[in-house]
Amino acid sequence: MEENSRASNGCFPENNDDFLDTIFEYANGETEERLERRPVCDRCRRPITVCWCPFLPTEPLDVKTEVYILQHPFEESRCLRTAPMLYHSVRPGKCHIVKSKKFRPGRFPEIATVLQSPNTILLYPGDDAVDISELPSLEGDAFYTLVLLDGTWQQAKGIYTQNAMVKWPQKVKISHTMTSKYVIRTQPNDTSLSTLETAAIAISILENRPTLVDIMTRPLDALCQFQMAHGAVAHQSKQHRIENGLWEKKLPQKLLRKMEKQQSKADFSDDADKR
Repeated sequence: MEENSRASNGCFPENNDDFLDTIFEYANGETEERLERRPVCDRCRRPITVCWCPFLPTEPLDVKTEVYILQHPFEESRCLRTAPMLYHSVRPGKCHIVKSKKFRPGRFPEIATVLQSPNTILLYPGDDAVDISELPSLEGDAFYTLVLLDGTWQQAKGIYTQNAMVKWPQKVKISHTMTSKYVIRTQPNDTSLSTLETAAIAISILENRPTLVDIMTRPLDALCQFQMAHGAVAHQSKQHRIENGLWEKKLPQKLLRKMEKQQSKADFSDDADKR
């Protein structure tokens, strides 16, 4: 009787649909109130207090290289992604972000046309990848179109291996000594870079503008400083943690065999030097 009287007095809705509506209105009201307390930047979608937009170039950079980022859909949900920094650093029309796991000519005809161009290069490691600094200069006013795969290493590898047209362009790699500024996210190894850093180095080499790297990565530096000021810690690479006995998860047998093989080569080299 007490439950019925409470329902009839308006403490609880009389049916399930009304109950769900009430819960939604309550939750939505809380969300709106929370957003009002914490204004969000319209561009980077981060709270104003930790917005990295003031660290973007004063004017969008006038780069000659056109960039296409083939982004895994899961990457969009990450609040610490760097592709938007690249997008907002260059002038409109120079950076394109295309989200999908499956790239087929019928679904993405414009991307297929880009990937078929002889002036398009794909930044992806491999024995057949050419050092980007060794590419020949293009004639006239022509410039290279740079394609990057955005996501975790496994996601990027999946995009490459599962989509034939992504393999069409010439593969290139970058040789660098830069340590990533992206210290709030665990990198696979000590030479890994974020999408923004990779693009910045590649463009700086293609256009012979070394100062671009520092200019384009300032928002990333600011993002990491903001995060660490609010409790985040600097991450060491997976490679570093494994080599120094700091990795706590179980390692796959394939990786263990690879590490043993590398150690054997190193031991053999040391023995040869001693002789």
